Amino acid sequence: MTRLLIVGPPGAGKGTQAARISLLFDIPAIATGDIFRANIKNKTELGKKVSAIIDAGDFVPDSLTNELVASRLKEDDCQRGFLLDGYPRTLDQLAFLDAMLSAEGKSLDAVIQLIVDPDEVVSRLLKRAHEEGRSDDTEETIRYRQSLYQRETAPLIDVYKQRGLVIQIDALGDVEEVAGRIAESLAERGIVANTSDTATATN
Repeated sequence: MTRLLIVGPPGAGKGTQAARISLLFDIPAIATGDIFRANIKNKTELGKKVSAIIDAGDFVPDSLTNELVASRLKEDDCQRGFLLDGYPRTLDQLAFLDAMLSAEGKSLDAVIQLIVDPDEVVSRLLKRAHEEGRSDDTEETIRYRQSLYQRETAPLIDVYKQRGLVIQIDALGDVEEVAGRIAESLAERGIVANTSDTATATN
């Protein structure tokens, strides 16, 4: 069973690498945005609450986000493990995740932190914005998102670093190259994908 968390600033290629890790270990990549959308689309009770909050222009509170993630992690496809993307975002969410996993005698195996040069990310995202006609992706907006990410994520990374869980990955380079670095770094910790349909990990 492999339980991972991936973090990285906007433009680091987090979604692309999350999809590859998901395939490699045969575990679901779970992004909070996807959970919100799925619950809203399926009109679950939690989804109705989220929809009402978003429609009012408010932020989804930690308590509700925690509920949604807990519900998702109880689904069958998570029994072999999971890769979290975008959660936890706050220290309260981190504490909730700790308690939830601890209650089942589990814990995270590693936290994959994608490291990129801020200026490189800005140029990458500006190029993408030009190609895709995204007028809202200005340099000012991109740099603001980066600073927001650093501010939100730094306290969480500090906690996981103290636990020795953080694997820092140079995220510059082509997709295959970065994926190789991730697989190699995980393997060094004994977290490897089996040739069968299951994956093993150190606990």
